[in-house]
Amino acid sequence: MTSWHRKPLCGFDLETSGVDPEQDRIVTASVVRYGGGAPTEGSSWLANPGVEIPEEATGVHGVTTEHARAYGRPAAAVVEEITTALALAVTAGQPIVAMNAQFDLTMLDREARRHGVRPLTDRVSPAVLDPRVLDKRVDRYRKGGRTLTDLCRHYVVQLDHAHSSEADATAACAVVWKLANRHRWIQETRLPDLHAAQVVWAREQNAGLREYFARTAGKEEWALGVRLEWPLVPFWSAA
Repeated sequence: MTSWHRKPLCGFDLETSGVDPEQDRIVTASVVRYGGGAPTEGSSWLANPGVEIPEEATGVHGVTTEHARAYGRPAAAVVEEITTALALAVTAGQPIVAMNAQFDLTMLDREARRHGVRPLTDRVSPAVLDPRVLDKRVDRYRKGGRTLTDLCRHYVVQLDHAHSSEADATAACAVVWKLANRHRWIQETRLPDLHAAQVVWAREQNAGLREYFARTAGKEEWALGVRLEWPLVPFWSAA
């Protein structure tokens, strides 16, 4: 039986107006089809988020408020198309690969509810693969950062134009592929089981981060923002 990592993966990434999924908005997004012996292909979107894009966010992804207003499409249409693209990929048997999935999937969920779009988890039950969670599981004590750029450097994955949603989505898939290729037990684990395991691992990892912030002078308040749920914070929980 062919391992899941030899079949197509669905990469997903968002660039946003900020880091709070409950308040901030989608600016750019990409959904890519990666692997399975075929060239990488996908779709990207630029939304008019309907809010000012802070300079700090523009400094990360390069999109200004003026550019988004001039060239971005209505947010509701963009959110519908992203959600539909992901649902089709899941229906086709592809896992969703997302770096720090909790953020991106929660953001998409809240934007869907904001714009009257049927949320992804009301349509399908995706298997999600998060390179950050997987990497922390297989190499818990490695020193250094765990950003996508860090992981690409560690797993020797090319990442051009970091914080471009398409480049990040593609790189996240490549990191997951290399993780599975390096650790045979990952590729031999069924996707539903690997998803369920990440729910547990992410909770343990985030609980450890919360405890670290709580006992570190000057970072105590950061602990309040660390959520344990994965791959997204349920809407009822946030409410």
